[in-house]
Amino acid sequence: MPQTDPEPSDVPVQTGLEGDNRADADTDTGVYVSGYFETRLTHDENRAKVWKHLCEYLARWITPDAEVLELGAGWCDFANNVRARRVVAMDLDATVKRAAASHVTPVVGDCTDLSAFENGSFDLVFASNLLEHLDREHASRLLGEARRVLRPGGRLILLQPNFRLNPGRYFDDFTHVAIFTDQSLQDYLVSEGFTVEKVLPRFLPLTMKSRGSKLTFLVPWYLRSPVKPFAGQMLLVAAR
Repeated sequence: MPQTDPEPSDVPVQTGLEGDNRADADTDTGVYVSGYFETRLTHDENRAKVWKHLCEYLARWITPDAEVLELGAGWCDFANNVRARRVVAMDLDATVKRAAASHVTPVVGDCTDLSAFENGSFDLVFASNLLEHLDREHASRLLGEARRVLRPGGRLILLQPNFRLNPGRYFDDFTHVAIFTDQSLQDYLVSEGFTVEKVLPRFLPLTMKSRGSKLTFLVPWYLRSPVKPFAGQMLLVAAR
């Protein structure tokens, strides 16, 4: 199943090379943190297979005629697999440009600044493993911008590591700066003007870097199962 951090004993994915820690970000050349894609977010052919299953699961909140924006898209695993009328993938790192499928519009830029998009431009904003890379000021700016570009009734879907489930490995990613749990994140979203519709505290394993990561055919079973071994990530769905 998916990821935010590497380590042996879990399964799946992460789409999120994101972040607005400006000391580390070089927006002129489109680089997030030097060496990050070579260490924390290396390319994995199994990731796309996992995200195909995940997008099928998430389709219950995404209509086929939706206009979708993915923030911190990285390798564009969500953007490339989601079924929607229009898909935009945005990331601080230029990797997004070479990773985006032909039907996806890649944008290299700061995910806390969505001024390129008009008010009410999208039906869905999605981010995976993103907010933990941002300090509070920039996270609030991102959420405010996400709310602005969503149409009334539009949704924000967040896939995030849940500190409550695996605190010992939360900071294995050297770019993590913020802690979130299923409770703190839903409270945070409410404080930023969203209405939380769904919270799944135990949604996916923390990482896909394990021996079991090739067992992608088990992802649908994992998503349906009430038992979630190695769970480390949560899913939150909120409405504008």
